[in-house]
Amino acid sequence: MTDPGHSPRERYRTQVRADIKRHAWEQIATAGVSALSLNAIAKLVGMSGPALYRYFASRDDLITELIRDAYRSLADTVAAAAKDGADLSGLAWVIRDWARADPQRYFLIFGTPVPGYHAPDDTTAIAAEVMAVLLDASELLPAGEPATPLETHLDAHRAWIYDHPATGSAIRRALTFWTRLHGILSLDLAGQFANMDLDLDLLIAEEIDALRQH
Repeated sequence: MTDPGHSPRERYRTQVRADIKRHAWEQIATAGVSALSLNAIAKLVGMSGPALYRYFASRDDLITELIRDAYRSLADTVAAAAKDGADLSGLAWVIRDWARADPQRYFLIFGTPVPGYHAPDDTTAIAAEVMAVLLDASELLPAGEPATPLETHLDAHRAWIYDHPATGSAIRRALTFWTRLHGILSLDLAGQFANMDLDLDLLIAEEIDALRQH
């Protein structure tokens, strides 16, 4: 018996959805996510606007799929790097390379929120996979003495990390890593360093080194 998940009809549907997402990324790269138009994409894939809604129920549905793909790509990339032995510093370069490879994908999940759009909870769960890897790497750094007020606070309020067995100091390091790295990447990809004679890789390296010492 033919597996219905691999029937010609299902393969065709998968291919059409992939084509729609590809054109959506091209639109986003040209005009930004706020200008995403399902009718324009429908013309590009050779179907009517109403026909496209058989593949994505709404513009928000399409955006959600793009966000899931972006988070999944980052989570898988970071997890693979950690499996290969990358420490916190190594993860910084992996995330930097991922962001630079496709700035629009990066900005979709870390940039300005799309007006009127609310991502479903499962996208947050995928993002938590990335933080779990950072928490594991942060636990390998020596703990500071004494605990900072933020570490004490994080020890008491840790529900957002999905019961990951991390200490307050590791959570602080992971959060500090996250904010420092994404601060640099967001400014870089937005062109804010364009007129500066600045070695961004050296800036990232020194930020991560400073984190190791605290």
